[in-house]
Amino acid sequence: MMKCFDDGLVFLKSTERGKCFIEYIPAENAWVPVIAEKYMYIDCLWVSGSFKGQGYSNDLLNRCIEDSKAKGKVGLCILSSVRKKPYLSDPKYLAYKGFKVADVSDAGINLMYLPFDEKAVVPRFTDAAKSPHIDEEGYVLYYTSQCLFNGKYVPIIEQLAAENNIPFKAIGIETKEQARSVPSPCTSYALFCDGEFLTNELQNDKKLLKLVQSK
Repeated sequence: MMKCFDDGLVFLKSTERGKCFIEYIPAENAWVPVIAEKYMYIDCLWVSGSFKGQGYSNDLLNRCIEDSKAKGKVGLCILSSVRKKPYLSDPKYLAYKGFKVADVSDAGINLMYLPFDEKAVVPRFTDAAKSPHIDEEGYVLYYTSQCLFNGKYVPIIEQLAAENNIPFKAIGIETKEQARSVPSPCTSYALFCDGEFLTNELQNDKKLLKLVQSK
């Protein structure tokens, strides 16, 4: 995150204790494979636990809208899904706030947007992100340090895979240029199996073993 502040990253947190925050950045500097000129990209809008339903999401989103308009942006965009998925914003909430579906991927992950000007060009995924696929066999994980838990759990599942003879490769993404070429809508965590996108949900050792056993 520290590397991204020079690229315009904004991190706003509620004064309440707990996980209530929004993180956003000019879309051209976002670590995601989207084409969204002059948009602001929301990396994460998160309100957890007992803080849900108290207006914190609205307050944080409104602050983002005000700031983005002041900076001359034409709208906001954010990742969501057809149905609620872990680590992605709720599509029902976004639709309630006026967001529309801009683009869809074969992975069931959508790009949603809130235009400030109806004439604004609709943002979209790159072709590779829209139809996520790789040529490698086995399990392949693309990940960034945007999710702090990756630093803990990626080495754990690498060790698990080695101990159980599970074909597994982890690819750490270190620049926004690399992130924008990832063949997945999600870059913070994108797990593939035999070439096909599997999940954006962070795996610990138990989850990964259960996933492998279900195959």
